[in-house]
Amino acid sequence: MARIAGIDLPMEKRIEVALTYIYGIGPTTAKKLLASSGVNPDIRVKNLSDEDAGKLRSLIEREYKVEGALRTEITMNIKRLMDIGAYRGLRHRRSLPVHGQRTKTNARTRKGPKKTMAGKKTAPRGK
Repeated sequence: MARIAGIDLPMEKRIEVALTYIYGIGPTTAKKLLASSGVNPDIRVKNLSDEDAGKLRSLIEREYKVEGALRTEITMNIKRLMDIGAYRGLRHRRSLPVHGQRTKTNARTRKGPKKTMAGKKTAPRGK
């Protein structure tokens, strides 16, 4: 079983795809890792030799911030924005979209399910 950066990689997948299961490594980074370590991207995880797994493990430890360390850094960045009172920090604090999206409609992922207001009626149509 290949265990890299504290994650058990799925045995049946190609190593190129399996590396993306590690938080902080996407498809592009996985390709770069495999190219610099000299591991064939088409090999399955179950066929990966201990030597190749060791190369990948050491390369990831040396050059990339992944999993817990990356999550901690992102959390600290958000906390810093909140502490200094930046606009982005206020948006995080209020659980609203941070990057300028509209909130009158949409933004349900960030705001959560609709909360219906009692007694709110629309103006009568016509006259």
